[in-house]
Amino acid sequence: MSVRYRFNALRAGAFKLDAGCMMGLIPRVVWSRSVPTDDRNRVTLCHNCLLLERLGTGPGPRLVVIEAGTGDKLDEASRKLFDLDGRWVQTALDELGVASERIDAVVISHLHFDHAGGLTRKVRAGEEPEWVGPAGAFTGKEGAITHGVRRTFPNARVHVQRREWEDALAGRGMMTRTYFSDHILPLREHIELADTPSPFTLPDAGPAPGDPTRPERPDAELETMIMPGIWVMRVPGHTWGQQAVRFEDEMGRMIVFTPDVMPTAWHAGRAYSLAYDVEPYTSMRSRGWLLRRACENGWLLYLDHEPGEPLRRVVSDGQGWWSLAPV
Repeated sequence: MSVRYRFNALRAGAFKLDAGCMMGLIPRVVWSRSVPTDDRNRVTLCHNCLLLERLGTGPGPRLVVIEAGTGDKLDEASRKLFDLDGRWVQTALDELGVASERIDAVVISHLHFDHAGGLTRKVRAGEEPEWVGPAGAFTGKEGAITHGVRRTFPNARVHVQRREWEDALAGRGMMTRTYFSDHILPLREHIELADTPSPFTLPDAGPAPGDPTRPERPDAELETMIMPGIWVMRVPGHTWGQQAVRFEDEMGRMIVFTPDVMPTAWHAGRAYSLAYDVEPYTSMRSRGWLLRRACENGWLLYLDHEPGEPLRRVVSDGQGWWSLAPV
């Protein structure tokens, strides 16, 4: 019998990013028809995380969090830059009455600040820090402030791809400030690394342009079960080690947590890659690979930054691509 999970949405706060960067090479005259922006040309997004509760008995983690959002550590200037609303993953867990100490495992799609920043938190009154070092920030001199942090989920192992972990430690990415020490280095002794093959052959290290003729690998090789009933798949392009997460819910539906290969429903189109991607072409290929598999297998997608309803189904558009529909 398959292992199933009951899942709860953890809406871990809204934030805003530059709309042009989110839409990549798509002209404003095209995306502005459907994407609302504020007076600073920013689009509103959401930190969408999940809480999974394993059903039945058996070995393995009982409570699993997928994704951790930005967290609570950024300074005031950085919070204003992204118009953070003060919510974070702990806020959403508190509303469900679930203490962070009860979480047994955390799965992170990739280690950028808006996905992994919530893995650590500010030290509270009367606590001793578990790690002291430079504070992550987007304004002023990087590392100008030193602070102490603690792990948000003190009893959880954190699951990422080995390639993502190595690139994060080396700072390999499109942006100079997105892999911050204060949400990565405190986890050194608490990381579980997966070695899931990419759908396509990739450069050995670093964000170097790839060969567009790279062959696609057989699907059978491309998933790793990291704990009972939870699989991960590499979807490179935004980062080389980015992963999607698949599980079966209590109704027998296969749900795939979809990271920045397709962060919102606006990004389902073939060319809708991000300006933040290390390789937009590979991101496009990963998006098509994931959409095809989801359509063929009846998977539902849970989109990581969708500001509306994150859960979507995939349908063929009849022209060799796919679109998203409400569930």
